[in-house]
Amino acid sequence: MTASDVPSPIDLRLIADASEWEATAMQKRPWRTEFFAKFADELAHLKPAANRVLELGSGPGFLASRLLSALPDLRMTLLDFSEAMHALARQRLGALVDRVEFLPRSFKNSEWVQGLHEFDAVITNQAVHELRHKRYAKELHRQVTTVLRSGGTYLACDHFAGAGGMTNDQLYMTVAEQKAAIESAGYASVRQVLMKGGMVLHQATFMPRSPIRRTLA
Repeated sequence: MTASDVPSPIDLRLIADASEWEATAMQKRPWRTEFFAKFADELAHLKPAANRVLELGSGPGFLASRLLSALPDLRMTLLDFSEAMHALARQRLGALVDRVEFLPRSFKNSEWVQGLHEFDAVITNQAVHELRHKRYAKELHRQVTTVLRSGGTYLACDHFAGAGGMTNDQLYMTVAEQKAAIESAGYASVRQVLMKGGMVLHQATFMPRSPIRRTLA
């Protein structure tokens, strides 16, 4: 962490802090369920179908529970730096856990991508700001391209700065900044799916650029 990074007021690696976050998250933002529904709808309409999905910053499994219940053929890899959050997710998922791989890694570490490849979709909800400064977001979005298959989908939802959103413009990006950061990381298209309650969800499609072929004169 550099001097300009924004420190977190809680330590989600601690079971007490993780449990408190779990207990209050839906009360503070009950509209999160609308975002969960949008995630499920976007994945349900992918062609070919999304069978392998990676979630970054999966937390206590709120989103995973909704997706695994709605999409019976889905298998998920849940990546989170907190073993406490993974423990809470295991409890929440119950029998659904048979379709889940838990990966204890931090996406703040550039090595998080090791051994991961060819996911149909990568998703993240309320987690990008855990990079602790918005300047790191573009690189995270670029790293995601290395684990997506060609034509794969990236669904990124986070709080935004500005009217109706958060006041800290170092930790959080505006809606326009979020879209620009994803676009600049090499995605073919980026569109806004849902904006509500200080949160915004973007969908992006990854299409690798074809190498430039030289022709002989």
